[in-house]
Amino acid sequence: MTHSTQNRNSKIYRVTILGSIVNFLLLALKFTAGILGHSAAMIADAVHSLSDFITDVIVVVFVKLSTKPADDDHDYGHGKYETVATSIIGMALLVVALMLAYDGGEKILAFLQGEELCSPEPIALIAALASIVSKEWIFRVTKKVADEVDSKALEANAWHHRSDAYSSIGTAVGIGGAIVLGSQWAVLDAIAAVIVSIFIALTAIKIIRQSAGELLEESLPRETEERILEIIEEDKAVSDIHNLRTRRIGNRIAIEMHLRLPGCMPLEEAHEHASMIERRLRAEFGANTHIMLHLEPVKPNVVCSDPRL
Repeated sequence: MTHSTQNRNSKIYRVTILGSIVNFLLLALKFTAGILGHSAAMIADAVHSLSDFITDVIVVVFVKLSTKPADDDHDYGHGKYETVATSIIGMALLVVALMLAYDGGEKILAFLQGEELCSPEPIALIAALASIVSKEWIFRVTKKVADEVDSKALEANAWHHRSDAYSSIGTAVGIGGAIVLGSQWAVLDAIAAVIVSIFIALTAIKIIRQSAGELLEESLPRETEERILEIIEEDKAVSDIHNLRTRRIGNRIAIEMHLRLPGCMPLEEAHEHASMIERRLRAEFGANTHIMLHLEPVKPNVVCSDPRL
């Protein structure tokens, strides 16, 4: 394992463990406040924090697996483990969103049928406000590290933190409204939970869509492929580029293509051109970029000329 890989893993582990500590403390606070404060929304919010804690564990385990070097059974390494972790986090988020929506919907229906809902206590509001501040802070810290190390799993976990902050905002609005306006408005607690669940579901779908694209070998964005072509075209000896194939393998990308060079060019010189192109691509997209170049001579009816002239 290289020093850069060790440093990357160390950053991921530190920020994930920090997040898990925050999640555990909030988990205990929310369940306690939900029970003592008679707030169903706060208990649902606590369930969301529980899912956050579980996904922290998933990130640590799967990122560790993704850094294993290539072996006989995995010629391209184990980077897809990180993509699997991202998809699990997305699905966990979606389940949480559905649970919050179902719970809130049941309470709204009960209210419409004339059932009196229990009004929450101030302790639940205090817990919600504490959750908003702490989860937004841990989101910003985690997102910053995710951008630095280019980890999709860590980025997904960061958005999971923010979804918990959004959930707590809705919970705070519902609880606060019910406290200020009285027990006849306790349904605000449930309405807020349903609204927040929609935003959480949208985030989950985005994460799942992204990870599914990677698992299904989706090509890199068009602008990335255009940048790849620009870098190769800097070498004036290359007369044609075709069969470009790109994909993502965990936190790194794979680039494969066919290049045409003058047929009269010596093999050693052609190899130097290919090596230079590889160095330029890795300088742009990372040292761990997988690159496969297939060199072809120009078509027989094309007059061979020295590109340096």
